[in-house]
Amino acid sequence: MKVVNVHQRLLHASPQQVGALIDALGSPADALWPGKVWPRMKFDRPLAVGAIGGHGPIRYVVEAYTPGQSVRFRLTAPAGFDGWHGFEVLEATPAHSVLEHRIEMKARGTALLFWPLVIGPLHDVCVEDVLSQGQLSLGNEPRQVPWPAYIRLLRWLVSGGRRLTPPFSRRQHAR
Repeated sequence: MKVVNVHQRLLHASPQQVGALIDALGSPADALWPGKVWPRMKFDRPLAVGAIGGHGPIRYVVEAYTPGQSVRFRLTAPAGFDGWHGFEVLEATPAHSVLEHRIEMKARGTALLFWPLVIGPLHDVCVEDVLSQGQLSLGNEPRQVPWPAYIRLLRWLVSGGRRLTPPFSRRQHAR
C-alpha cells in the first residue's frame, strides 16, 4: 500500500527562524518536537547525514540534510515501513514560512494493518502537535487539532494506563 501523508502549517516567522527549529531536532535545544507528550526524537550524534535515531518504536537514519532548510529520514523500523519522512521549510513571504512534514512509504506485511489502525492516526496527531509546538516556540499562537477519543485510547494503551493529556489547553484547541 502506497502512503503519502503531508501536513503543513503557516508560521509567522522567517524561513531562517523555522529552519533553526529543524536544525535543533533531537538536541537538548529542540524547540520543535513536543517531547513532554510524545516519545522524544533522539539521535546517536548531532543531526547530520548518517545519524541514527528515532522516536518511540519508529527508527530511522538521516539520509539528507540541508541545514536551515530540510531533513529527510529513511525509515528502518518497524518492519514493513519502507520509505522516508522529513521536514522542509517552504518560503511563503520573507516574514512567513510553511513548515511541511511529509511521509512517502510503502506499507507491507503487518504494516498494512498497523499503519491505518495505529501508527497512522497517532502520527497525524503527533505531527499536528509538532507544528503547534513550532508555532509556540516562534511566539505564534499555537493551533492544535484536539485529540480524538480513539487517539486518547491508543495513547492510554501504549502508555500502560497512564493518562496523557494534549500539550495545549482546550481554550487553544478552539481557535
